[in-house]
Amino acid sequence: MSVNKVILVGNVGNDPEVQYIKEDVPVAKFSLATNESYKNKAGEKVTNTEWHNVVVWRGLAKVVEKYVKKGSKLYIEGKITTRQYEKDGVTKYFTEIVAREMVMLDSKPEGGNYNKEASSTENSTPAAPQNNEPAGFNESDDLPF
Repeated sequence: MSVNKVILVGNVGNDPEVQYIKEDVPVAKFSLATNESYKNKAGEKVTNTEWHNVVVWRGLAKVVEKYVKKGSKLYIEGKITTRQYEKDGVTKYFTEIVAREMVMLDSKPEGGNYNKEASSTENSTPAAPQNNEPAGFNESDDLPF
């Protein structure tokens, strides 16, 4: 048995790029920054930022196109994939996260709610929790499970 599952909570680093492969098949791509902080030997706080390339398909891509922008805070759940291609005789590898689920963690926009589809998942599973936090999220714990 094997498992390929990634959970990320971070901020969008750039406005998503959305393309339509076919008329009704959108794909959205964006970078997501996650941070890790610790104190070094001198007692100074050090923060490391890791950048992740995220790809979102179909229904979630439409939600990303409509609601997600640079700086948005997201919970992403999906799988890690690696693609390779050859350029000038050199093999290049590209690692990305293919999101299956997404929860928007920002406050609701002024004057209203997110559209109901904003918390849906790619394969039409039940909507994410209405409080915009992952199931089992505890504010006193920075882990979403």
